[in-house]
Amino acid sequence: MPSRRPDAPAHGLAAPFDPAARPAPLERIAPGGVLDRWAAADRSAHAPQIVAVPDATGQTWAGAALVTARPQTAYVKIVDAVGDVPAAVEAVVAHARDRGLAQVKWEGWTVGAADAAALGFAPMGAPRGQAQDAVRPRTGYVRWLGSDGAAEPPYYRQSTNFTCGAVVALIAQVQAGQVPRASLDRPAELALWRGATNFPACEPVGLGVAVRRTWPSSPVTVFLDVDRPVLLDSYSGDEREWRAVLQRASRADAAQAGVPLDPRRLSLPGIRSAIARGDRVLLLVSLEAMQGFDVPHWVLCHGAVPGALVIEDPWTNDATGDTWVDAHLLPVSDSALDAMSSMEQDRYRGAVGIGTPEGSEPPRRP
Repeated sequence: MPSRRPDAPAHGLAAPFDPAARPAPLERIAPGGVLDRWAAADRSAHAPQIVAVPDATGQTWAGAALVTARPQTAYVKIVDAVGDVPAAVEAVVAHARDRGLAQVKWEGWTVGAADAAALGFAPMGAPRGQAQDAVRPRTGYVRWLGSDGAAEPPYYRQSTNFTCGAVVALIAQVQAGQVPRASLDRPAELALWRGATNFPACEPVGLGVAVRRTWPSSPVTVFLDVDRPVLLDSYSGDEREWRAVLQRASRADAAQAGVPLDPRRLSLPGIRSAIARGDRVLLLVSLEAMQGFDVPHWVLCHGAVPGALVIEDPWTNDATGDTWVDAHLLPVSDSALDAMSSMEQDRYRGAVGIGTPEGSEPPRRP
């Protein structure tokens, strides 16, 4: 990897990326295979930009990087850097610092661990249970800005469109040491979903009960600030009613299992406090802000950095170039997460808090 020239400007130039109108200086330094990958997905929803560093003449580019990010998040992702890679990456980091972001990530298409480490990036653990293919990188790297980051749980992408609640509960318990990493797989995902589902979604009370029944030593609290069935807005008539019956049964199950239902709204400072004492919080959000469609979805809140909470999102959108590198160790500002987790018309919040079993050590950052 070439070293950065002393006269290369740290901030470089930033401009929107249009794969149909690629700048001539980019064509000169980027391999054709890289440009083909950049154009293979419709990245427009993730604000794709080229961050480029001019060469000594100022007439062309020495290096450039394609960067993207999910909307309403506190990171930026390097898809690839080409040409003078160190200069391009330094320019991306400078832009991220200027914007007050919590981290920069880097997909491992064209960079290895040693070169990434030389530029301040640490490897992220490879995802479990994910088929390797042309749209999902095998490796990824992260550089935290202004903090030491958060302890890293394993990443696992849900294998269906409806098992997000089960997956984030499993990830939380792996991080807590209650489940071996090797058992984070599809049979475990579907088994926990089967015990928690309201067909096909997992509502907060049913999910909390399933977690408690699966791991009786783990303290569980359900936070739900409405006294009605939830996640039923898309149903009507009998389809809505029988699911409501199941949710009322979940409340009876919670009482029998000793799972507290806290009717107060769980605040973002409350989530930070829970994380600080070693708890994990399964949080119900809408995907509208990050993915563009208003679908209820479970994420895991497991870390906190200045200005943002760190989540695991078990779902990614291949069509937009969204990969596990985006969804893993994902920082979201408190205000953005507050908005994402205000659900349906009455803006309730649903969450499941999982405490550390007595005698266990809370997860620590390596």
